[in-house]
Amino acid sequence: MSLDKLKLSKPLITAMNDAGYISAKEIQAKALSRIIGGQDIIAVGPEGCGKTTTYVLGVLMRLKYSTDEAPKVLILVPDQERVLAVIEEFRLLSKNRNLRIIGLYGTGGMDEVIQELLDGIDIVVATPTRARAVYLKLGLNLNRLQMLIVDDAEVIVKQGMQLPVCELARSAGKVQHLIFTTVVHDKLNHMIDQFMNFPATLEVEDLGDSKAVTHELLLYQVPNFKTKVNLLNLLLRDDEVFDKVVVFVNSRLTAQKLGKSLHSAKPGVVSVLNPLFFDEEGFDHIEDFKDTPEARVLIVANEGSANVNLSGIPFIFHFEVPEQKELFLSRVVKSGLEDIVAITFATDMELVDLRKIEQSLGAKIPVMDLPEDLVVDKVVKTTAKIKTVKENTDLPKGGGAFHEKKESNTKDYNYGIGQKAKMTMKKKHS
Repeated sequence: MSLDKLKLSKPLITAMNDAGYISAKEIQAKALSRIIGGQDIIAVGPEGCGKTTTYVLGVLMRLKYSTDEAPKVLILVPDQERVLAVIEEFRLLSKNRNLRIIGLYGTGGMDEVIQELLDGIDIVVATPTRARAVYLKLGLNLNRLQMLIVDDAEVIVKQGMQLPVCELARSAGKVQHLIFTTVVHDKLNHMIDQFMNFPATLEVEDLGDSKAVTHELLLYQVPNFKTKVNLLNLLLRDDEVFDKVVVFVNSRLTAQKLGKSLHSAKPGVVSVLNPLFFDEEGFDHIEDFKDTPEARVLIVANEGSANVNLSGIPFIFHFEVPEQKELFLSRVVKSGLEDIVAITFATDMELVDLRKIEQSLGAKIPVMDLPEDLVVDKVVKTTAKIKTVKENTDLPKGGGAFHEKKESNTKDYNYGIGQKAKMTMKKKHS
């Protein structure tokens, strides 16, 4: 699709051509008109599909020149590297504009950045924790904000930064919200639902032009580690089908934990490659596992076991999605005539890495229905019991040195820190 179809301004088209963009991405074609129109959106697409450029173009189209001190756009990203990358993209596409932009990241003193913010800024690109810290120091004025953008939202959730995102979004009030993410799952939805109402969800699949020839791939999406264990135990009950199995995990500690969690009626059926402790069932070499008839399940840690000869193994399980996609690809891409069935278990937090793998494969991995008799572990939040102490009404409420306040000194309200910050900020900018 040509850039002209995006209905951008001539300076932006020129800037994109100068930057080497010769055609529009699918996500830009789907999202830009909605962004310019002021609609809330959730844009879902794989890494490299053009999400960052999409909202940068949208901001530059919507942002009008003004001399206001307070920022108009707040962009939240996971880390310093992304802050700097987003700022660079803005500078690349806004050469003809006097754009005031600042990055907030890291820790330590913030007097200098607060002064820069008070002098006047158009766009703030920040990590959620740093933006919240500056806001609570009354350095980040959200009263004039028009757009709040959360980029790499799935990474922000994975790093546990939902709380500052939600606090900033609620403090900003009624603004346009744009969420950009690789995947959508329950934890991400829980964060978004706290400040967005009826957003439009736009999804693109940029899987690449070439499709890898792989062994048979299957995927089970499960909520947590314990359910993974339950599912593996359930599948491995069929010892006629799963007569020789290799199960991959990410660490030796997880291999040890999983080895103790798998059920087996006979000793020696479940073992670990290079076990963590000498008294555990295990093998030093995978060939010994293949040559031992009673050994049926071998647990292998990706940590320290890069090259494992899987010839003669009909089934492999990726109990955890490898952090390095190349490791996964080396096991599932066909290199000979031998057939292997590769089964993957993935939680919501692992879907990000899985999408990168699918992008490299050029195809989606088929998702299987969970067995009806699978026990799905649910995390139960326990509430602490509050011990109540009965007051002695005969004693003064304030203790031995207690005295009644004058009526003029009493108050029946208690402002929280957020409300105090808003009041002080209002006073400062009035």
